[in-house]
Amino acid sequence: MIGRVNKKPQPNNSIKCLVNTCDYYGSGDHCYANEIEIKTNRLANSTEMTDCATFVAKALI
Repeated sequence: MIGRVNKKPQPNNSIKCLVNTCDYYGSGDHCYANEIEIKTNRLANSTEMTDCATFVAKALI
C-alpha cells in the first residue's frame, strides 16, 4: 500500500478496530479507512505476528 487511504464518512462495518490511537479509528471500535492492508512475514501462525499497514497515528492536539 502506498500512502494514506481515503477516510470514509461512515465506518467500514466489515472492519473491527481496537487501536484507538489510529486516525481511522472511530468510537465503537469501528474503522473509517476505505480499505486496509495487513502485513506479515510469510510464516505467521498467530494474529500477534501480523500488523495493520494502514495504521496512521492520530495527530496529537
